Amino acid sequence: MKKVWILSTSLAMAMGALPAQADDAAPLAATGQGVTVQYAGSVMIFQVANIVVSGVFEQDTYQASARFTAAGLAALFTDADIEAGVSGYRNGPNLLPWRYSHLNHASSKGRIVGIDFPEGVATPDINPPFGNMGEPPANEDQRRGAADPLSTLLSVGLGAAASEEAPCEGSMPVFDGRARYNLRFEYGGQDQVRTRAWSGEAAVCHAFYEPIAGYEAGEFPSDDLTSNPITMWFAEVDDGVRVPVRIRTNAGFGGVTVTARSIQVD
Repeated sequence: MKKVWILSTSLAMAMGALPAQADDAAPLAATGQGVTVQYAGSVMIFQVANIVVSGVFEQDTYQASARFTAAGLAALFTDADIEAGVSGYRNGPNLLPWRYSHLNHASSKGRIVGIDFPEGVATPDINPPFGNMGEPPANEDQRRGAADPLSTLLSVGLGAAASEEAPCEGSMPVFDGRARYNLRFEYGGQDQVRTRAWSGEAAVCHAFYEPIAGYEAGEFPSDDLTSNPITMWFAEVDDGVRVPVRIRTNAGFGGVTVTARSIQVD
């Protein structure tokens, strides 16, 4: 399940909203191009998660939020309820985060995992702090130029990983507050997709998880996680905006599938 969460906002971590606080965030209006997608995640025939991802894109700024809650069978074993929010600046398809934060409401620690981006360096602001930032922790050079998981997903949908030949290829650096990893994209062609929210053509993108630093001893991602891609079907739902309408990973028991249940464009 963690592997799908990487894109569902570790899709959208580690995601409704944990809005960035007024004193933390760059000033943003909420009058631009807006998209909200509701997802359901399942293992085999069993629903295991509900996910909501929202974004508002201005010409020069953006803000986004996501929420992940355990559902169905998974709710019997975990009460995960994670909210995340980010705001920042936009340069065409490239999103430059200003402040990101996420919180697991189900955790007794009440830890807010925040990331600031002074001069383009992803800088953790964790309260209360983690006991361990990894062995070794991600250093400043590794964090330079990295974005948070939610901004990364949204920027791919805006075309930040596109080339003249493919809508998704190359590598994007990500920092989630402790772990620093790359998402390496390979284009898989076009496909016809049918979900409750979307029916039509979608671009197939394979995302490979490449760990860099910030992992505790004994918790470095397994070969199963890194060798099997996350496959995403991106559909254009508004002018210049693509969103994943299906996400699939074969890692783990039975694999995990996330499908769009509703799409709202404002």
